[in-house]
Amino acid sequence: MTKREASVRILTYNIQVAIGSHRYRHYLLHGWKHVMPHGQTIRNLDRIAEVIKPFDVVALQEVDSGSFRTRFVNQAEYLAEKTGFSHWDSLVTRDFGFVAQHTNSLLSRTPPSQVVTHRLPGLMEGRGLLEAEYHLDGHPVSILCTHLALNCRARIRQVRYISDLINDRDSAILLGDFNCQPDSRGIRYFVNQTRLSTGSPLHASYPSWRPSRVIDHILTTDDLELSDLGTLPDILSDHLPVGATVRRRQVASVAA
Repeated sequence: MTKREASVRILTYNIQVAIGSHRYRHYLLHGWKHVMPHGQTIRNLDRIAEVIKPFDVVALQEVDSGSFRTRFVNQAEYLAEKTGFSHWDSLVTRDFGFVAQHTNSLLSRTPPSQVVTHRLPGLMEGRGLLEAEYHLDGHPVSILCTHLALNCRARIRQVRYISDLINDRDSAILLGDFNCQPDSRGIRYFVNQTRLSTGSPLHASYPSWRPSRVIDHILTTDDLELSDLGTLPDILSDHLPVGATVRRRQVASVAA
């Protein structure tokens, strides 16, 4: 996002390491793909690339940074090169060394002015927050990509940590797989304790083959507004991608 851009198309997508689950039974039948290489990785990544290509900034969760299970393909780098994104950054959240390396990743058409990584509190290590600063319509905007814990108690600790960060930013977009729905304690905390708000209408993103849960979110501070918010009907993961257009909110001028 350059200083001249008035709006930006943004997407969040849990790609499930390009395993390609699209049935409940695949969690059992395809479980081995979390640790072993399989022949569909590149084909699935190519299909994911077509989905994310129209966007300006893409936040990805459950990406592998290059390990045995992906035949040492760095998935964020591969997707950036495949789609023409000029910049990508990753934060390794769960490092299983040779076998698997989970990351949160950000892809963008233009390089951010700065990138900061944060380790989130929790019952165990393995959750993080990747933050990058861009400019929108001449103003700095922090974009924060995360994947919150499944455990409610740990997730609330993470929400509080992130809320403190958000309250120190003038303008921010928080997006990712939050593992909680709009009426949850975590989302209510964001809305009540920060300037973040959800867009509307909200669309279920999980499971991708029969969406019933709204757990992938795009939240913005009150100086920004969302339009075209919704899921994309591409069943390439157990989550659907969620996209939106973000622009600065117009403030009506007051006549003297």
